[in-house]
Amino acid sequence: METEKLKLTSSEVGSLWGEYVSGTAIDAVNKYMYSIIEDEAIKAVFNDALKTFEKQKRQIIAFFENEGFPVPIGFNESDLYLGKQRLFSDAFCLNYLHVMTLHGLFGHITAFSTSVRKDLRDFYDSCDNDAKKFYHQTIELLLDKGLFQRDPLFYAYEHPQYISSKDFKDGFLGKGRTLAATEIISISFNLKKSVIAKTLSIAFSQVAESKEVRRFLTESEKTADAQIKALAKILQADNLPVPKSLETEVTISTDSPFSDKLLMYHMGFLFQNAQTYHGAGLASAMRTDLVTTFEATILQNLMVIKNWFNIMVKNQWLEQPPLAPNRTEIAKQK
Repeated sequence: METEKLKLTSSEVGSLWGEYVSGTAIDAVNKYMYSIIEDEAIKAVFNDALKTFEKQKRQIIAFFENEGFPVPIGFNESDLYLGKQRLFSDAFCLNYLHVMTLHGLFGHITAFSTSVRKDLRDFYDSCDNDAKKFYHQTIELLLDKGLFQRDPLFYAYEHPQYISSKDFKDGFLGKGRTLAATEIISISFNLKKSVIAKTLSIAFSQVAESKEVRRFLTESEKTADAQIKALAKILQADNLPVPKSLETEVTISTDSPFSDKLLMYHMGFLFQNAQTYHGAGLASAMRTDLVTTFEATILQNLMVIKNWFNIMVKNQWLEQPPLAPNRTEIAKQK
């Protein structure tokens, strides 16, 4: 049987829906950043990113229309106000595109792994290749401009060893060992993402129109800052460097280039996706202080997401994903 003739499964529909909604939100931000960027090399990468998503967007729409599903609302020109005052530096824009590319890499490969139809597998395979291209481009630009901070370096050791003590898992009161390289992966990854979340919270809180949204963004900034400090403290205890902050890359503009709906959605997107990475950090942690830190972070994010959900629903900003048929309600219609 030709796989293209297979109906899309719920997982495949859900992946396409998520790609469209989050993609259109990030695309709106990219369009604004493209309009303010002065550095020609950075501007060229953003131009390529805009063209790439436009191609992917058309393909996603075709999948929905061919299956008879409505195209999601997502975000469009009504959520973007070009011509406003500059809110971000070129350096932050490049860092933003790099981190969003990381999200894209994870999202595309996850969607690929749940896809059965060949045309859908080919689509996500192409998306993954696009994301890898932008990963290379953003890394090279960040390195060339001296803006990329690499993870801590370790010195080579003579021989591999086995764990010889139960104290290996203890990280409290100075009894434990130094951090393992496998643990630093998640610490550094989560720190970089939290730095972006904190910076966006600050920027968005300056420009949001609604007082309720501004309060939420101020609280989300405090949450991200607390998480940065918690992980930074663990690195600093072993005399390891911490990723630099990006707050100074936000101007003092109060002129919003985005709708409050987009501001809110984007912060929810970041905190929801962060749960996946904090969960990975928790799973790989072999020190008790790391375990408790990631557990606390996950619980803090749940509170942020709960408040975010309430505001989004109250303002009718949260688009409903495709739902399974309610057989009970269908039967009542007979």
